[in-house]
Amino acid sequence: MTRGGLAQTREPTQTREASATRTARSTPSGGTAMRRRRPRRDWSLLAIALPGVAVFLGFHYLPLLGNVIAFKDYQPFLGILDSEWVGLDNFTVLWDGNPAFLNALRNTIVITLLQLTFTFPVPIMLALLMNSLASQRFKRIVQSVLYLPHFLSWVVVVALFQHILGYGGPLESLMAALGGPEPEIIGNPDFFKPLLIIQDIWKSAGWGTILFLAALSGIDQSLYEAAEVDGASRTRQLWHITLPGIRPVIILILILRIGDILSVGFEQIILQQPAVGLAASEVLDTYVYNNGIIGGQWGVSTAVGLVKGAIGVALVLLANKVAHMFGEDGIYRGANR
Repeated sequence: MTRGGLAQTREPTQTREASATRTARSTPSGGTAMRRRRPRRDWSLLAIALPGVAVFLGFHYLPLLGNVIAFKDYQPFLGILDSEWVGLDNFTVLWDGNPAFLNALRNTIVITLLQLTFTFPVPIMLALLMNSLASQRFKRIVQSVLYLPHFLSWVVVVALFQHILGYGGPLESLMAALGGPEPEIIGNPDFFKPLLIIQDIWKSAGWGTILFLAALSGIDQSLYEAAEVDGASRTRQLWHITLPGIRPVIILILILRIGDILSVGFEQIILQQPAVGLAASEVLDTYVYNNGIIGGQWGVSTAVGLVKGAIGVALVLLANKVAHMFGEDGIYRGANR
């Protein structure tokens, strides 16, 4: 038989096999049989994923059962089951005008707005700048330099900034040599929030460019070639090709960030809190720590943490719904999409 005859024989066979597969999937019994065979077929992948799933369940979902403390007068020596049930008494701190809680809430909202305004756009701008570099070697060097701070702990980052900007540091020596005033940055409550944003940008902006660079690499280059033929400038190419190409990723990251909107960096803040005081640095995360772990108000702290998590989930769902209204997929697609 000729090669053409073999090809003609193979094509109907493949067509029949594909048709039979679709028919099996479309019938209830066939679909059930395929779902039953899938775990046996993919057992190796399931085995690889099992340790990660176990860790996720053990350290993320199982601890959620401890939120029952929010409804009890929890005493460690009595345990969760034997502690007295107090209902919603621990939640009164949310609406009774507690000054410490209101201060923590105010600082959290201010820092969150600053992060969304200044920290969130920086990785996007860095990704656009790195994507425009012609030299691949220089681009890799820049990426390595920008990624490095991500791997430093907040202890190292805070110590580094305190050494540079604090008493006896290079900044003070430079200002003294120039005859300028002594800088008062470290320990100054007025500079605390801007300092947090600068530290956050320096540490996380480079690492945050990874997803945006991946999205930029997926844009069809023929679009740019066609735009150049039409005489479009670099600015118009950026506005009409580049930004729309990475818009789904931007919206996805923004939705996830909104869900974490009330968590503004516990470790970064708690390390610098003694120097500036609670009035300038207390946020919801440190409020839970200071009142729960340090102060022994386990029920109140758990209630605040529980409400914070519920608000985060609600904000994710709301932001995802808004993304659907603008024609984007968001973090998940609805059943009717």
